[in-house]
Amino acid sequence: MTKLSVNINKIATLRNSRGGNVPDVLKVAADVQKFGAHGVTVHPRPDERHIRYSDARQLVPVVYTEYNIEGNPVPKFIELVLETKPTQVTLVPDADDAITSNAGWDTITHQAFLHEVIGEFKRNGIRTSIFVDPDLKMIEGAIKTGADRIELYTEGFAHQYGLGNEKAIEPYVESAKLAAELGLGLNAGHDLSLDNIKFFKDNIPGLLEVSIGHALIAEALYMGLENVVNMYLQKLK
Repeated sequence: MTKLSVNINKIATLRNSRGGNVPDVLKVAADVQKFGAHGVTVHPRPDERHIRYSDARQLVPVVYTEYNIEGNPVPKFIELVLETKPTQVTLVPDADDAITSNAGWDTITHQAFLHEVIGEFKRNGIRTSIFVDPDLKMIEGAIKTGADRIELYTEGFAHQYGLGNEKAIEPYVESAKLAAELGLGLNAGHDLSLDNIKFFKDNIPGLLEVSIGHALIAEALYMGLENVVNMYLQKLK
């Protein structure tokens, strides 16, 4: 089945809004794994407005499934990844002031830079993934960076699907097929939810992993975290 990695950034956002340690990021990470999630994702940003760099370090002994750290490979981030050695690092071209991820890499313009950074991570035994739009040229560029996987940026699909446009899946299907031809593993994430995840998964060949945070945590406010994690797992079978 497609693996579910739970992004716990929003748990940290809630904690930081009040100070203290409620809710406990480490406990939530342990709990989502206990509930059946296949991994935990964090995305520390330079201003540490949600997940802190200290959280990423403290999670190392807590995450016994797959640990995925996302972020823009600025020097501080690279140092964090090399220190913590997660299962996977996902490179995202965030601006420092971005509210959330809003674009994939230009793998042609930044190919040399990505190749250098990815090479360093792979020498340290860390699986690498890069965040890309469903653009065939960008996927062709991704293979030249040395990445193991790509993560398709799915906001465009989620928005159009919510409007009733099922054809919005088509560029993602073509992207998945090309990734398979090139030997790239396939992940996906951003605005995937209980409303659209089954349709997306059923139509995307070779989908290895989805990373879901904002929607999952919001849905859990109404239905409970354990229940929601298991609902995703059922839809991903």
